[in-house]
Amino acid sequence: MTDFVIEYYSHEGYADLQTLKLMNSYANFLKKPLTLGMFVPVDAKGNILKEPKNYSSWKSLEHNKKGSKTESPVFEEYKMYRKAEQKCLFEGFTIAYNGYSVVRITAIYNPSIELSFNKNDKTFQNFKDVESLTSFDEIFLNSNALKKLGLRS
Repeated sequence: MTDFVIEYYSHEGYADLQTLKLMNSYANFLKKPLTLGMFVPVDAKGNILKEPKNYSSWKSLEHNKKGSKTESPVFEEYKMYRKAEQKCLFEGFTIAYNGYSVVRITAIYNPSIELSFNKNDKTFQNFKDVESLTSFDEIFLNSNALKKLGLRS
């Protein structure tokens, strides 16, 4: 948070209401409780969604990028997965283990970044909010998160 404030105030003309709004947005984001859906696609009940077969190929097709107008039930699974994927805020996480009561996720860019999620009480072990993740050297926000914070359009 301090790096963020120093960065914005170091540029002339940014010490205004827009900057204060950005700082407030960022501070509120840091205090958000962690959920599994911030890292990997989950359904409405918080259960991990399995990536549909050939999903990356389907997603790369131009007419599927923003959402097709056709209501074909054949691709409903793909659309549901894409919608859940768009709700994720952190980039590059994958399921390392999905057990009965615990899910372990790791960052694909650094496997030493590992988080364990307790399915029973819906909490991460040792991490309660976004700010607690600052103990890691590398955790990346995706473009969805940056848009929500007002850092990208």
